[in-house]
Amino acid sequence: MDSSNSTEIAHDYPPFFKIYKDGRIERIAGIEIIPPSLDSKTGVESKDVVISPETGVSARLYIPKTTKESQKKLPLLVYFHGGGFCIETAFSPQYHNYLNSFVAEANVVAVSVEYRRAPEHPVPIAYDDSWTALKWVASHTDGKGPDEWLKNHADFESVFFAGDSAGANIAHHMGLRVGLEGLAGVKLDGIVLVHAYFWGKEPIGGEDTDAEKRGKVEALWRFSCPATSGIDDPYINPGTDPKLGSLGCKRVLICIAEKDMLKDRGWYYSELLGKSGYRGVVEVMEAKGEDHVFHLMNSTCENSVALLKRIASFINQGQA
Repeated sequence: MDSSNSTEIAHDYPPFFKIYKDGRIERIAGIEIIPPSLDSKTGVESKDVVISPETGVSARLYIPKTTKESQKKLPLLVYFHGGGFCIETAFSPQYHNYLNSFVAEANVVAVSVEYRRAPEHPVPIAYDDSWTALKWVASHTDGKGPDEWLKNHADFESVFFAGDSAGANIAHHMGLRVGLEGLAGVKLDGIVLVHAYFWGKEPIGGEDTDAEKRGKVEALWRFSCPATSGIDDPYINPGTDPKLGSLGCKRVLICIAEKDMLKDRGWYYSELLGKSGYRGVVEVMEAKGEDHVFHLMNSTCENSVALLKRIASFINQGQA
């Protein structure tokens, strides 16, 4: 074998990863992981569980300190991390710290899903893994299932899906699948889409019209999902999905950031839901002066705290 293949780059997708001619993949961002813990700041406890030994699908579970003081069942949040389907994990420091803060603020039980990533495992594998995780979660209704935290503390009548970027894309598709197929024993109250990774061939709103920049977005999508029909595939462009109105929840919160290149897709998604026959309530929150996933980069800034509290309020609306 030509040793130069081990150093020659075949594809470069900064700042995410590089692929060498020998097939080796070098992830640049989102590679650090930290273990579960009892968080000293929030009192939130976490642990890791294996959902499917065959595929490696797993999750990090979180419970607030209030579970030690009360037997009351709490809303259940299923979270899908972002990273363009290619980087980051449920065990990344930024996601671990964010879920600690969120679980403490909202007083919920959380399941952060670890799905397999592209390009080794191309989309739609991330969707399939996420659905596997949801079925595992649903197996705990009626006091069944293997995990004591979910059996003892989660209210399956008050379930929410959330995610950022590609994770918001996944949360959307899981909400659709619940609407189309159902998820026995689970009542999906709402979904939260933060800076959702949606796109399309034609620019909308104030989107950049530069062909080269749009081409890079499309190239990354095609790399993540080689079998795609293109950038107007319903996987990435909900505007082309005739089933959009089947979303299986009664409330949707769309969070966008003023400087995010995906901002207009968030507004467009809210408009699409209104035209699709969806009968639920749609809310939009825009963070002024902020960019993509700012709340993960600077979790203590004023806008990040406001976003955290808004999502917590959305989940706890109607809670006794």
